[in-house]
Amino acid sequence: MTDSYMAFLIFVAVATFSPGGATTLATASGMLYGFRRSVPFIVGIGVGLGLMAVASALGLAALLLALPAVEFAVSVTGSIYLLYLAWKIATNGSPSRRPDASAPVSLWGAIGLTWYNPKAWAITMGASSSFADLVRWPPGQVALIGATFMVFATASMALWCTTGHALAQLLKSDWQWQVLNLTMALLLAASIIPLWLE
Repeated sequence: MTDSYMAFLIFVAVATFSPGGATTLATASGMLYGFRRSVPFIVGIGVGLGLMAVASALGLAALLLALPAVEFAVSVTGSIYLLYLAWKIATNGSPSRRPDASAPVSLWGAIGLTWYNPKAWAITMGASSSFADLVRWPPGQVALIGATFMVFATASMALWCTTGHALAQLLKSDWQWQVLNLTMALLLAASIIPLWLE
């Protein structure tokens, strides 16, 4: 294993496992719905980030970030969606008070969530440009970057979701659920702030 590939793995691990909007959503999903019902969300984030990494390696991220109006529209749409999800988490209640219609973010919702995140575009573009020499064959390079992001993002979401599910086992009363739901919602809403400070 080359030094550059090891550096790439560390970069992807830090980018995908560090706390942020998606990890907060994964924790909340595990807490509110359990691991099994959250699998479509977990897979969706992995697939979405993997596809984004492929698009970045093919040059789409550079094009997106070069057009301020498009980047602004993506930031606004993503922020509105994350605020909507934060509101859903805050008002979800304990399992005993949750309506049967309540459901975690879908596979397609999770894929879309990654594509509305300018920070994810910047990270995948940075990886594509900083680690452009991992494989000499260009299609292999694109596939390697996409597959690595997909595997690491899926593993990260699974870990954070499992953490949320374990945390839910400790909650015994409605007020504890209310406090935790509100905390998770505030963390998710706060994850939007860095998008507007850059």
